[in-house]
Amino acid sequence: MIDSEVRLSGWVAAVFLAVGVSVEAAETVPLSSLDLTKMSAGWGKPLADKSIEGKPLSIGGRKFARGVGSHAPGVFWVQLNGTQRFQSWVGVDDETAGKGTVRFKVFGDGRKLFDSGVMKGGDQAKRIELDVRGLKHLILVTGSTDDDIHHDHADWAEAIFEVEGAAPKAVAPPVEKKVILTPQPGPEPRINGPKVYGCRPGRPFLYRIPCTGKRPLTFAADNLPAGLKLDRQTGIISGRTPQERGEYQAALMATNPYGSTVRPFKIVVGDRLALTPPMGWNSWYIHYNRVTDEDMRAAADVMVESGMADFGYQYVNIDDCWMKKRDDKPYRDEDGAVLPNAKFPEMKAMCDFIHGKGLKAGIYTSPGPWTCAGYVGAYKHEAIDAKKIAEWGFDFLKYDWCSYKGVAKGQGLDRLKKPYQQMGDILKTLDRDIVLNLCQYGMGRVWTWGGQVGGNCWRTTGDLGLERGSRLPGCYHIGLSNARHHKYAKPGQWNDPDYILIGWVGNAHRMGEGQPTTLTPNEQYGYMSMWCLMAAPLIFSGDMTKLDAFTLNVLCNAEVIEVNQDPLGKQARIVKQTDEELILAKPMADGSRAVGLFNFGEVEQEITVNFSDLDVRGPRIARDLWRQRDLGRFDGTFSAKVARHGVAMIRLRTAR
Repeated sequence: MIDSEVRLSGWVAAVFLAVGVSVEAAETVPLSSLDLTKMSAGWGKPLADKSIEGKPLSIGGRKFARGVGSHAPGVFWVQLNGTQRFQSWVGVDDETAGKGTVRFKVFGDGRKLFDSGVMKGGDQAKRIELDVRGLKHLILVTGSTDDDIHHDHADWAEAIFEVEGAAPKAVAPPVEKKVILTPQPGPEPRINGPKVYGCRPGRPFLYRIPCTGKRPLTFAADNLPAGLKLDRQTGIISGRTPQERGEYQAALMATNPYGSTVRPFKIVVGDRLALTPPMGWNSWYIHYNRVTDEDMRAAADVMVESGMADFGYQYVNIDDCWMKKRDDKPYRDEDGAVLPNAKFPEMKAMCDFIHGKGLKAGIYTSPGPWTCAGYVGAYKHEAIDAKKIAEWGFDFLKYDWCSYKGVAKGQGLDRLKKPYQQMGDILKTLDRDIVLNLCQYGMGRVWTWGGQVGGNCWRTTGDLGLERGSRLPGCYHIGLSNARHHKYAKPGQWNDPDYILIGWVGNAHRMGEGQPTTLTPNEQYGYMSMWCLMAAPLIFSGDMTKLDAFTLNVLCNAEVIEVNQDPLGKQARIVKQTDEELILAKPMADGSRAVGLFNFGEVEQEITVNFSDLDVRGPRIARDLWRQRDLGRFDGTFSAKVARHGVAMIRLRTAR
């Protein structure tokens, strides 16, 4: 047991003499003396000389006087400044009563120097003794294993640096450059977006053909169903769908002086909407309760002017706070329908403006008396509010549980299903196709029944904007949770892990004004890749008026989006997951495989996928989807070097 400064000093001196270092020339710096605010943790805040719960450090029955108590997962970057050696004991703190699993790793200038393997609560402490002379940085990593993070109390006990010269310093991870990987579209036409589109019989139809290429473009279409017409200059298809159910195989064409292109477009008239994941924009994470009619119109303008609409983005959605707030009476008109607040003077005119651009409008409400932000909900007015929403011209409804928990009746799943079944049934009767998004945070395993009650997509987790990051950003935590439900996704029924929060986004905890995302460039590429592989709705919720070239390059890569919009409608499954890497694989309609190799580690590493794990045989051509270039012929395996928190997203096609 090390319990006094005298014994610690003698022990350190003995170690220094054993390695031939002069005690007089060296100084020891405790890890606990560094700026621990730069050490991330999965829960709580790292503490100097205490466990994460503020108790004396103890591992495997052995007590330690000094060190750092933390909670996995976490990471700590240290600039060494001439440090000679690093020493520590590591393990799970005894305060967990034998619970918890943690893996400790130490990296020096990108090279792994120590790996404890999985350590469990009650295990004896393991010793680290590292010669770090000549290294610039040390990275201390505490990783959670494949169970949950509960009880992962990680101790760096008696952790010290032996220093000659300047003391080591806690630093932030290195700043990444914003490297634009997505090539700019060429001047020739390229039609993007879905190849299949679902609608109900006899309903209004609106679709803007997503197409890149130098304007002006001329559009044409073969075999459109009767009742639909195409504007050849704008590429907007409008009209009413046939009353007769069935599949109508059309072909869309675009031409300019640089060339022409044709794309199949199957219109399925039946009972299912959203046969590919919805794409668009939502107001919440940038405007919150400040949202106005002007904001919505501006977003529609930018969706077209920025080129987002040319890649398939089409929904312009208001979130909460468009109705009357509590005490702002009257809440409803003489017929009982909900009234918008003063910031939305004419809902129908706003929807008409959005529709005039070939885009679609979305709206939000709650089955409860009040929304999450305290505005009027649809409780006991569900049918009349839905009818009013359709009359205004909305095409998408986000239905948020919120205060319904205070009025819900029944038990078990019946209690959870009831409001969504009710609204799903109502929407089917309206003279308008309205996509239904169930927002109830994954309660009752909604992915198993969301489609049965009329939902087209359903939130599987809590709000991403409120998800606290640790060693990895919140988008990865949410994404990993959503990825487990891959077998429940299919055309018209999608798992929804929440919005794409990059560019300028607001602080969800304070509903604050926008600021640049804290995600690194590599994390943003990983975020978009994961959402596309998971066949998730691609709903951006940043500031549409502050889109920069880098953000647009992440949002608008046609080959990456094609993975999301694939008509087969499969969600990627997890092929491999560790604390350092993730491999997702998605089968595509043409028989190819889209694969994401994600690096969750703190240094660049090579990640390999075996073709046998993808259920493919024979040689394949690998294509880098972010850079839109072929990488060559591979047989049996594919490997790529992947940057910290980054991704390699590829598509494997049969080699001919």
